[in-house]
Amino acid sequence: MSRKGRRHSTGFGYIGFGNNQSTFNQKTSTPFSVYKEKLDLEAHLHYEMHFLHKDLSKSDKQKIKDKIREQERKDFIKTAIVSIVIFLGVAYLAYYLINQILSH
Repeated sequence: MSRKGRRHSTGFGYIGFGNNQSTFNQKTSTPFSVYKEKLDLEAHLHYEMHFLHKDLSKSDKQKIKDKIREQERKDFIKTAIVSIVIFLGVAYLAYYLINQILSH
């Protein structure tokens, strides 16, 4: 009746795993397809979203990219206008305060 030998960890891995080396050696017990089906079902029930499981054509991809670029361009213009207005306000306030201090 001999005692079971204790395997010592080599100490590699991420800090969150501690000394548990088995984390690197295990296989997932549930295949990804099961999780994907659950995600699709939950998204459909709660958010009424339908995931497309088909490849997009080049024209569809280009339309999506153009739409994203247009939205980014609009956001950039809005940000630039707001930044310029705020900068001009701060510059005018600084100019006014400097003139008030120098006039006394």
